[in-house]
Amino acid sequence: MVQFKVGDKVVYPNHGVGVIEQIMSASSAGVDNTFYRLRILANDSTVLVPTHNTVQVGLRKVLSKKDVDKVFRVLRSAKVELTSDWKGRFQENSDKMRTGDIFEVARVLKNLTYLSKSKNLSYRERKMLDKSRYLIVSEIAEVANLPEDQIEARVDKAVSVTARGAGNN
Repeated sequence: MVQFKVGDKVVYPNHGVGVIEQIMSASSAGVDNTFYRLRILANDSTVLVPTHNTVQVGLRKVLSKKDVDKVFRVLRSAKVELTSDWKGRFQENSDKMRTGDIFEVARVLKNLTYLSKSKNLSYRERKMLDKSRYLIVSEIAEVANLPEDQIEARVDKAVSVTARGAGNN
């Protein structure tokens, strides 16, 4: 189990970067629990995560600078994995998004971007594409301390390599 402290920047799956503002205790039905209170930076909302449940929910520290390079390698790689069945593909991508693993989120972004070049995405897949892009861009911008529009341009350039090269697999 990963331990966090007040002030740590963390990633809460499907919501993005947050800051641990408080570690608090509360009792419910006679059971004492300890929680991390996070403030999600994107929308200033507050989330309580039980400290014993961080692994299950996928709460993790923000990327290291070295990991940012790995994310860009995933985005640039020509390997695209697509399930032809819409429901199966959506379920696989949803599962990847829920893990909170930034490399899985990058694969979703890459695969859906590639697919969007050849066909119109469904509303739900379009929302997932937008969400995966937002999660990647916002976390890298936070780590690199750069404006999101600069990171968006780098991410778009990286996935455009995939869109051109994936048909050659």
